[in-house]
Amino acid sequence: MINIDNYLDVHFIHRSNWLRAVVLGANDGIISISSLAVGVATASQSNQPVILATVAGLVAGALSMAAGEYVSVSSQTDTEKADIEREKEELRTMPEAELNLLAAIYEQRGLKKETAMLVAVELTEKDALAAHIRDELGITEMSQAKPIQAAIASGSAFTAGGILPLLMALFAPIEKMPYLLYGSTIVFLILLGYLSAKTGGSPIGKAILRVTIGGTLAMGISAGVGYLFGVNV
Repeated sequence: MINIDNYLDVHFIHRSNWLRAVVLGANDGIISISSLAVGVATASQSNQPVILATVAGLVAGALSMAAGEYVSVSSQTDTEKADIEREKEELRTMPEAELNLLAAIYEQRGLKKETAMLVAVELTEKDALAAHIRDELGITEMSQAKPIQAAIASGSAFTAGGILPLLMALFAPIEKMPYLLYGSTIVFLILLGYLSAKTGGSPIGKAILRVTIGGTLAMGISAGVGYLFGVNV
């Protein structure tokens, strides 16, 4: 007999929850901290203001990403819980209607009417709530919101991404810093696009192009603002 659990992890979609948070966090960390550093560097005559700005931006950004992800995903969790409680009540008060609804769902997916009812009856006998959560509400273990996991993944990824431009701000000479930050950030984004594509099983070229275009525009605008409105410090 085949153990289906041995085959579940081979699909890339099972990584979607944490991969989304990691890519978003790392991408935001690289772009926002690099853009901040570039903007300050173009208006500075020493490394200290750039370092101070990047450290402050890194700490604030990581905490903001983690908190924002937690609040956002928690809201989704609350909605899921409310729907599950409603489903429990409906199963208690009108089980026949819920059975017919489940059968109708299977019929719409392509099963014959008799087969759909048979499947609905058997799944209801095994675990009615689980069947309705999965097939009526569309909530599965894979898609279920996990606030703490998302917050940790997003905040950690932002920190990892933001440290890269911070290292450039620490060691690059101020007169060359905007150019070194710009070039290194493009490399970081290409690497992020490659890793996210490999992890998620998506086309590598498309992923790289997607992350580098946004980063290039953000840093270019930040540098322009630094030149136009910055005061040398």
